[in-house]
Amino acid sequence: FYLTPPQVNSILKANEYSFKVPEFDGKNVSSVLGFDSNQLPANAPIEDRRSAATCLQTRGMLLGVFDGHAGCACAQAVSERLFYYIAVSLLPHETLLEIENAVESGRALLPILQWHKHPNDYFSKEASKLYFNSLRTYWQELIDLNSGETTDVREALINAFKRLDNDISLEAQVGDPNSFLNYLVLRVAFSGATACVAHVDGIDLHVANTGDSRAMLGVQEEDGSWSAVNLSYDHNAQNEREVERVKMEHPKSEEKSLVKQDRLLGLLMPFRAFGDVKFKWSIELQKRVVESGPDQLNDNEYTKFIPPNYFTPPYLTAEPEVIHHKLRPQDKFLVLATDGLWETMHRQDVARIVGEYLTGVHHQQPIAVGGYKVTLGQMHGLLTERRAKISSVFEDQNAATHLIRHAVGNNEFGTVDHERLSKMLSLPEELARMYRDDITIIVVQFNSRVIGAY
Repeated sequence: FYLTPPQVNSILKANEYSFKVPEFDGKNVSSVLGFDSNQLPANAPIEDRRSAATCLQTRGMLLGVFDGHAGCACAQAVSERLFYYIAVSLLPHETLLEIENAVESGRALLPILQWHKHPNDYFSKEASKLYFNSLRTYWQELIDLNSGETTDVREALINAFKRLDNDISLEAQVGDPNSFLNYLVLRVAFSGATACVAHVDGIDLHVANTGDSRAMLGVQEEDGSWSAVNLSYDHNAQNEREVERVKMEHPKSEEKSLVKQDRLLGLLMPFRAFGDVKFKWSIELQKRVVESGPDQLNDNEYTKFIPPNYFTPPYLTAEPEVIHHKLRPQDKFLVLATDGLWETMHRQDVARIVGEYLTGVHHQQPIAVGGYKVTLGQMHGLLTERRAKISSVFEDQNAATHLIRHAVGNNEFGTVDHERLSKMLSLPEELARMYRDDITIIVVQFNSRVIGAY
């Protein structure tokens, strides 16, 4: 089944979104020029989510990618709720009071976030009241706790992640008289999601990461070449520090059963995640909630089983690791992406592809054919392709789309092979997941002039 180039393009561009920051928004000239984002599903429905918003009561911009597992419910909830928790954590005491007084007296609320959304990025309207009440309880507690100190961004991010995860867990334990909502909060809690979120304010870039999505900075060196700087660490079995952390939190008798076949308790790839109450609640609590829950929950295999060697929960946390980076003029862009991208591409290639795309310049590197026997004809083909590439304007108007095209269509020479791309995109749903994962990417472009002026 062969797709024509226009068909390939329409699949690749279906979920693309771009936002340009207005030159002057009345408050401050932003260090962010804008961002491009896109998603390519492999699962049906897609289990990844993405979010982007400008903080209206404080300065800064929030961007995040969320990778769901055991369904998309948890990723969906985190994508619509987490930024509110972060924004509220960053608000000064007076603003929190103003908001609470407005709710008390039924007046209109100060808007906290301006969302930048693709039409496909939906909000679950049915749950909005429940979500709002949980958020309100949180800001009421923040008001009571008022220490008079200004909130540290790092602390705000950590508190917001932990608090939202806690609320997801509580809502599922309490349940809801409305049967639809009751099933929803249980689905959210029993599925899981990783999150990688960036907060950009002036030259301060904070990345909060829980799980195995990644943040990477694209840096332009003095000679014009591109290099990549990691701004997050994967929380999985490949990260020795993370394995040590998990072992430290449980008795020595469990050392052998904690990580098996590179998975937590032999089951879960990420070692940190939202939801996944199967790895957090006691066995008694799990049984009680599932037994009193709606029938659909009992039909779900995932909720029934208890993980093996389950002695001292919780085994899983949503607490993020936060990295702070002061932006420099040579820091040109930030890539946030779910592991679907990093499974197929090395960060160095990501930096080069996005860097060349954004500057529109191809650094002529000698053609490397890495140990392949290449005929003169093939070599001629590669050189012709290179020449065409230089002369043609990039076909993508969106950096994230451009990256997905490479992630799915790259051949062994590092160029996009249309035939491969066509094959990969025409795989039926049940096969697609065997060849690739959902891919979600946000590429944030920085304003070097503004950063230099700091």
